[in-house]
Amino acid sequence: MKRKSRALFFAILIFPLMAFFASCTWDGDGPLDVMPNGQSVVGKGYFMGAKLDSGKTIHLLSDTLYLSLSQIWSFSNCSLNSIDVDYNVQDTLVVVSPKVNIKVNTEDCPSPMYRPDTLLKLSLDGIPPEVTGIVVKNEADSLFASIKLRRGKLVRDTFSIFVDSTFASPSMLPLRTKKSPSFLRVLDSITPQKFHWRTLRAKCQMRVDMCEKVVADTIYPTNWYENDTALVPVRSACASKDSTYCLDSKWEYDSTALGKVKTRLDTIWHMSTYYVEKIPKCAMVSSYAISTFTLGAKVNVVRDLFEPDESELSCGPATKKDWVAYRLESNSLVTADENKAPVDSLYKIWKSATVARDTVYVDSLAADSTESK
Repeated sequence: MKRKSRALFFAILIFPLMAFFASCTWDGDGPLDVMPNGQSVVGKGYFMGAKLDSGKTIHLLSDTLYLSLSQIWSFSNCSLNSIDVDYNVQDTLVVVSPKVNIKVNTEDCPSPMYRPDTLLKLSLDGIPPEVTGIVVKNEADSLFASIKLRRGKLVRDTFSIFVDSTFASPSMLPLRTKKSPSFLRVLDSITPQKFHWRTLRAKCQMRVDMCEKVVADTIYPTNWYENDTALVPVRSACASKDSTYCLDSKWEYDSTALGKVKTRLDTIWHMSTYYVEKIPKCAMVSSYAISTFTLGAKVNVVRDLFEPDESELSCGPATKKDWVAYRLESNSLVTADENKAPVDSLYKIWKSATVARDTVYVDSLAADSTESK
């Protein structure tokens, strides 16, 4: 009786579960409607990121601009109906205000994408001549992107600048090449260092020449390490450079015969190199590329210079109006901070720096001898 009652109990329990799953298998079932009763809702979305770009360092008035919108809220990717790009002129700025239009309906959306990105090509016709920039705002009037417009042309030039070998000597700095464009090298700072070393006795196992006079020959290391005590071998050598005291492979070092620890003072010279050019007023170096910076040789430079029109109303990016400098180590433009210290002080150094030779020394000797004839 107990077994029959248990079977009846399980039958009663399983029956409604089977009925529930069976109800989910009727033909015509599908995903639930996004909106109740199949109605559609038309509204506005918004975006939380924007970027303007023309693919160039300096943006000319005639360049094609691209607007990148990101973090767009449109309910889902199926609900993003369109994006309207409206703009209006406010004083000297063009204000671009994209509008995200959404339409929520019963379309199947298997892969909802709640924050899509998009790239739009801007076509801004009839921009007034007084406009100097473009900004992007959303409906909440939040500023997301801005770009400065310039009037003029880009001129590419290729030239060579001779860099004298004296640029390697810190005691000669500041030093610059002749005329403009030029290279300027300055000494930024000096860091003192202290190295420890001790002598190490060396014995010759196979002497070559029986020279009359012998002198001590100390073999200093090529690299010093601040946290190590360097062992410096002390050998014997013939006073005459024409004689060899011992074969290099026959020196034997005695690590038990060490001298006292001594101190060697040294310094690290921190230097910076700049590309400098005097430019027309309100002009700007758009881009430049140099070959390997080799001392005692010519350095090839390819430079794009922006030359402004007479109608140009502004200067920038911020440097000096007729002088520009780039730091080669970081490939960055030297600009003025709140105190205008970097660019102004560098300009004074450039004007007062010693001008190095602009050709190879042997060439100048040959030219002098030709002129004397």
